[in-house]
Amino acid sequence: MLLPLLTVGLTLTAPADTIRPKADSVRQLSLQEVVVSASRVAESVLRSPVSIEVLDFQKIGQSAQPSFFDAIENLKGVQLLTPSMGFKVYNARGFANTTNVRFVQLVDGMDNQAPHIGAPIAGALAPSDLDIQRVEIMPGTASALYGLNALNGLANILTRSPFESAGFSASQRTGLNHIGEAGIRPQVASETALRYAQVFNPRLAFKVNLVYQTGYDWLARNLGDLNPNANTSLGLLGITNPGRDAINVYGDESPNRRALTLNGQRYVVSRTGYAEEQVTDYRLRNLRGDLALHYRFTPNLELAYLYRAATLDNVYQRTNRFRLDNYRLDQHGLTLTTPSIAVKAYRTSENTGDSYNLRSMAENIDRSFKSDNAWFADFSTQFRNSVAGGAPIPAALTAAQQFADRGRPQPGTPAFKDLVTKLRDINNWDVGAALRVRSWLYHVDGQVEPTRVLWRSLREKTGLNLLLGVNYRQYQVYPDGNYFINPVEADRYLTYRQFGSFVQATRTFWQDKLKLSATLRVDKNQYFAARLNPRVSVVFSPTETHHWRLSYQNGYRFPSLFEAFSNVNSGGVKRVGGLPVMSQGIFENSYFRTAVDAFQNAINTDVNVNRLTTEQAIQKNKGLLKKNTYTYLKPEQVNSLELGYKGLWLRKKLYIDADFYYNSYRNFMAQVEANIPKRNTPDSIAYYLADRSQQDRYRLWTNSKTTVYNYGTSIGLRYSVAGNWVVMGNASYARLDRTESGDGLEEAFNTPRWITNVGVSNASLGNGIGFSVNYKYQSAFLWQSSLATGMVPAIHNLDAQVNYRVTPLRLTVKLGGTNLLNRPYYTFVAGPTVGGFYYLSLAFE
Repeated sequence: MLLPLLTVGLTLTAPADTIRPKADSVRQLSLQEVVVSASRVAESVLRSPVSIEVLDFQKIGQSAQPSFFDAIENLKGVQLLTPSMGFKVYNARGFANTTNVRFVQLVDGMDNQAPHIGAPIAGALAPSDLDIQRVEIMPGTASALYGLNALNGLANILTRSPFESAGFSASQRTGLNHIGEAGIRPQVASETALRYAQVFNPRLAFKVNLVYQTGYDWLARNLGDLNPNANTSLGLLGITNPGRDAINVYGDESPNRRALTLNGQRYVVSRTGYAEEQVTDYRLRNLRGDLALHYRFTPNLELAYLYRAATLDNVYQRTNRFRLDNYRLDQHGLTLTTPSIAVKAYRTSENTGDSYNLRSMAENIDRSFKSDNAWFADFSTQFRNSVAGGAPIPAALTAAQQFADRGRPQPGTPAFKDLVTKLRDINNWDVGAALRVRSWLYHVDGQVEPTRVLWRSLREKTGLNLLLGVNYRQYQVYPDGNYFINPVEADRYLTYRQFGSFVQATRTFWQDKLKLSATLRVDKNQYFAARLNPRVSVVFSPTETHHWRLSYQNGYRFPSLFEAFSNVNSGGVKRVGGLPVMSQGIFENSYFRTAVDAFQNAINTDVNVNRLTTEQAIQKNKGLLKKNTYTYLKPEQVNSLELGYKGLWLRKKLYIDADFYYNSYRNFMAQVEANIPKRNTPDSIAYYLADRSQQDRYRLWTNSKTTVYNYGTSIGLRYSVAGNWVVMGNASYARLDRTESGDGLEEAFNTPRWITNVGVSNASLGNGIGFSVNYKYQSAFLWQSSLATGMVPAIHNLDAQVNYRVTPLRLTVKLGGTNLLNRPYYTFVAGPTVGGFYYLSLAFE
């Protein structure tokens, strides 16, 4: 093992009293821990009305994962996707994707999404590990209280106040990855963090954080064929298939393929394309930080100004893979808090800088040296010559590809580098690769507990607690002409507004053994009618140590800015937002791409096998063509029922947390692929759709027509043994139950049936030594996306760490590793392969 070779790191952390282990961690946690996310007011984690997971700074310190963001992976009910070392995505309860607009991430109550995407760029605006107080994860629907599209879950990251945690701290973690990986030497990864907080007087305090991360990203090298049946009628399979579409090779996709009639037979042929690692820079350089200034007018009235910023250079994944270069996020915020009132206002700005699309880069490097028409003509000529010379078909196809590729730019050469530089600055994906988006998010919200102060007499008379909230949000995006256009006023910014408010009432009965809560929220979007989101919950606590809960809630999700307004030219396929202002006339005149593909495949089979002419085959199979039956976007809806239990057993040493949920989704937002003939002659439609050059291809945001049902359950156990030993385990089960009619557009479930974690730890074995070990299992599952579809193999991961504390010096040394056995895995098809990561850190105050 290479662990002894790791460079020693340096970490400055919290004072010694904050890291000293407690005598009984389970009892301390379960009876005294308070959360705010479940009801937007402080309450015991045991009596929260919905499932909620908590990760505090003590658990982060004991985790074998390198950071708090990684440690969330081991919480009950959480699924982690890894598009990059610098970009990880959380999901809960199904329907995962690499841009998870259904899972909201807050930092101190502020949404840290990238505005044009509608989802966070992982931890780009997340705080440093040094500044984390705790993380609260709420799996499942949270939109009744939070709106903001929180259908699948919510993560609320809470930071340390400079008034309570003053002083200087810093961290340096150094590690290695790519151990034993073919074609690449082991690479050093580093993360440096600084935190400084100072209290000037009882009223004024400030803090500043800075994190710099470097490394060499995980590589995406999957060469599986996404189009293996393109030439089955000719017996050309595997490496002999000239129409192959390798997963992490770009430029060989559908827009880069043609059906060529050669010597009386139809061959599906793809252009060559480039592997991902040939068209991107895997070096990772991310810088983020924040500054906060807090002023207390009175001990209970505090005003705070916050500024967060991040600059990213790493690989990022959506429908395509991207290289983020000089990508910038900034957030300014103001908060005003009292015991009964909280008001927040913030603005987030996004600038994609010099980022680019890897797929567009690859296909336009190909096209820059030879157009598609010229390439396929050269291919056809050489194929015929080779066959005439007596070459077997597979050899003739190989020779034709090599001939057509003559003069093709080679990776690593000056000409290739010059093309990359040129194309990354062309903001049109039909001829370039640049990602040039500038967008803004403006948000203000407030909440008040009137029965806490103003209407205290009402609470004293009725026992009723009220919580009222209101919020306003506006998105704004610059129409760059490629990613976004303004179809009404070309030179004006696009704006997109939402408004919401809620009321929550809570009352306890039977000497606080029964707690009833009801929430009603209304949300209004400028393009849609108002929607109601109710939540009703019951918590029954027969004793101090046993708590049962039942909740029902309804949630809506409005389209994100991208889903509503996108207008992306992507290699011959235009992705268009689902609002009528963007896609008027496209839905009505298009044909399903699946039907067009089936039509073209049937033509090939009839020509190659049944010896029909192309015209005869078109006439025979034109009945396969089907008009697109989908239409403009509507809000997405979920109804969710949850039953749960939290309790302490065995003299309060065993903590049990279990839940069961059942969800039904309507109007799932997803994309449908559809083709439109370039001409409108009715009796020639089939001929146009048989020829790729005579049709335009679209990917349209729309809604599924079916109702989709899913259910699942999870259980978490934590057992505290004398001597600071803790044994924990959790298991989550998720299942797609059924669909109402199966129209083929349901959002992909993309969720393993089983995710389990088992661990053992001891924060203080004696003589300052502590350790933890965690084993993770995730079952194999089907991944479906517009980029790639296939099976994700099962994951077996072993993580561990050992630490040594010198209490008088407040010094801690931590040695750890994730995927210790270095068994490569990937979390979704087309994603990178993740290997072992081994790190060493030193900590002192």
